[in-house]
Amino acid sequence: MFVLVGIGIVFVSILVGYTMHGGKVAALMQYSEFIIIGGAGFGSVVVGNSLKGAIDLIKSVLALLKGNPYKSSTFLELLQAMYDVFSISRVEGLLALEKHAENPRESELFQKYQSFGKNHHALDLFADTLKVVVMGGVSIYDLSDMMELDLEARRHEAMKTSGILSTVGDAMPGFGIVAAVLGVVITMQAIGGPPEQVGEKVAAALVGTFLGVLLAYGVFSPLAKATEHIAMCEMQYMSCIKNAVVAFARGDAPLICVEFARRNVEPEMRPSFSEMEEACRNRKKAESAEQMAEAA
Repeated sequence: MFVLVGIGIVFVSILVGYTMHGGKVAALMQYSEFIIIGGAGFGSVVVGNSLKGAIDLIKSVLALLKGNPYKSSTFLELLQAMYDVFSISRVEGLLALEKHAENPRESELFQKYQSFGKNHHALDLFADTLKVVVMGGVSIYDLSDMMELDLEARRHEAMKTSGILSTVGDAMPGFGIVAAVLGVVITMQAIGGPPEQVGEKVAAALVGTFLGVLLAYGVFSPLAKATEHIAMCEMQYMSCIKNAVVAFARGDAPLICVEFARRNVEPEMRPSFSEMEEACRNRKKAESAEQMAEAA
């Protein structure tokens, strides 16, 4: 939602300033310029990334309307989920985790956590690494390297959208010049006509340059930064899983394992140690009470 608000502020500010100087908004409605610049930009995305890449780009941009899914509560839920898993291993042994790791999306344990259970990339990373830990025979350093390879591949994929948007944004002024040059060509064809007609065609040509620069710095560059920020938050989320699982494989206590994960979150979104401890302990007590009630 804030993405729409920000872009709205950009356009409203420009239009208000333009009309204050006596400009007519209708003069900016040069639909042919929109078609030239928009079509050229979309075509460049298809050339560099295929039609699927262009569709994925549109989906990623639309997802920005929902806001950043990685909040303090999201990280806290992840810490709770990992604490529960590590606690089960402490009480019932490593083999008790096998049924959850084999079918993580059907596991009742993971289904309790909405955001973590729906984050398939994170869930798969966690479950696949738990399988390796359960099988054994892998050193802590090799396990860390293995997870780092997975994180690097995911990081490359997550940064694709921001890279595409940044590239298109850099190309927008150039496409604006192309539209302006075409407008000048049309103007030269009508050079012998009335001055008013020539002036209108010159103004239409200049709109192309205006649109190219505006879209580059007012739309695509901010969108690239917004998608990059979400990608970085996702990498923090994944790194939390890595740090916690490595600590778990090392034999640390469940609360210490999730503390390693918590320290990876940037201060703005990081839950405090007290919040984490209370959330983990309280959930464990609530689950124990539920089990006792069912047994009774």
